Amino acid sequence: MTTIIGVQYEDSCTMVADSLVSDDSGRTWVHPDMTKLNQRGDFIIGGSGEVAPCDIAQHIWNPPKVTLADKKDIYHFMISKAMPSLRKCLKDNGYNFEEEQEKGAGSRFDFIIAVNGQLFEVADDLSVTRNIDGFYAVGSGSSIALGALHAGAKPLKAVQIAAKLSIYTDGPYQTVTQHSK
Repeated sequence: MTTIIGVQYEDSCTMVADSLVSDDSGRTWVHPDMTKLNQRGDFIIGGSGEVAPCDIAQHIWNPPKVTLADKKDIYHFMISKAMPSLRKCLKDNGYNFEEEQEKGAGSRFDFIIAVNGQLFEVADDLSVTRNIDGFYAVGSGSSIALGALHAGAKPLKAVQIAAKLSIYTDGPYQTVTQHSK
């Protein structure tokens, strides 16, 4: 399982992720090669949930370049260019949206994506949302970390608090900051 958070600031954003992974049986371990925050072009992608879509998005996807015009409305860019590109990459690499939807097992994966210093939460149907308070969280410890953020904790401390209360969250922790360009 996973805890990934993001905090939006005026001219930048910060994301923090734990390192614990688990399998379908609930067994947990720290994967020596896995990082939950990965840079893909102008994007930083934090993935939680099923491994296959997270691996595809974080290691195979070549996101579209952000143009000067795109920077004027980065939300529109995300829904009109980035998400269609990600959907195509997922399908091309074996992720079947229709089959997963039929399973009806709830959320299969969630992403927090930073682009041009702006954060977006992306659900498993690739819907894109933003939060006016600037706090984002996905994964099993997300509600704990989100509560810590609202109580005034800094991003790293919020994930460390989640680790104290969630058996599926643990260090070492990865922190990435992206500035607006």
